Amino acid sequence: MRELRLVGAGGEPVDLVRTLNSHGFVDLPPMKPDPDYRATELTVRTRRGKPRHIRIESGRRGYAKLSILGPASSNGVADDVTDVVRYVLRLDADLSSFYAAAADDEQLSWVTTGAGRMVRSASVFEDVVKTICTTNCTWSATVRMVHAIVANLGEPAAGAPPDTPWGRAFPTPEAMAEAGTGFYRDVARAGYRGAYLESLARSVAAGELDVEWFGRASADELNDEELERRLLALPGVGPYAAAHIMMTLGRYHRLILDSWTRPTYVKRAGRKAATDAAIQRRFRRYGPYAGLAFWMFLTRDWVDEA
Repeated sequence: MRELRLVGAGGEPVDLVRTLNSHGFVDLPPMKPDPDYRATELTVRTRRGKPRHIRIESGRRGYAKLSILGPASSNGVADDVTDVVRYVLRLDADLSSFYAAAADDEQLSWVTTGAGRMVRSASVFEDVVKTICTTNCTWSATVRMVHAIVANLGEPAAGAPPDTPWGRAFPTPEAMAEAGTGFYRDVARAGYRGAYLESLARSVAAGELDVEWFGRASADELNDEELERRLLALPGVGPYAAAHIMMTLGRYHRLILDSWTRPTYVKRAGRKAATDAAIQRRFRRYGPYAGLAFWMFLTRDWVDEA
């Protein structure tokens, strides 16, 4: 067991429950949160040996507790897992300027107690695949596709139950590239998305496309406009998907405007209607954090403060 201090890169507090309940991807394998989102299990690959199944939960005040389940692990494996968890929880991000902007906003000042940190997957590739699986379909269809992909293509940790996605790491681009068209058509039942997923996996596996660089590059190396252009060039990625992927990459200037966020905003704001332009004006003051402020506005009631 190891401890992780719940503090961001700017010294701001991190609310673990809010982080584990930040967006829908936390409910998709290889992550499996508790019903109250106070803890989660997760299976991750390491640089040494097979994937490891872990549990992240609240520890003593200001800390999270990380437990590596299964066989005893070396210090090297524990270091690998700890690095992955810090990445997934986005503990390297500095949200202090976002908090400073929200402090004077009556409807968003609550975030300054530690909300706003968006869980990301262990790789950019995983977040892109999952985002493509959300396009033009119900959430239940997204769950079906991701479960099938992880259950059939993900490498299991020791003791992983058979025939389920739990206890398996998200598959590598190589595994997804080798799965074949029939898998995406008949097993994952991904519909037209299957061709996009296969094409993406093949490009990444062949070294023709480095999507992980999108997550490593600074804003100076790759500004938001150029990043968005490159995302839109990916198979199966349109404006909605690009905005969603950018949020998982920590680029928050775009608002995710879709069939759920628009009516939810109208309801939360107590209005009868609102145009996209009006919604964008409401959050313009947040500049590069406009999309994050919008998301926090929509999801305040996801956590029962009581």
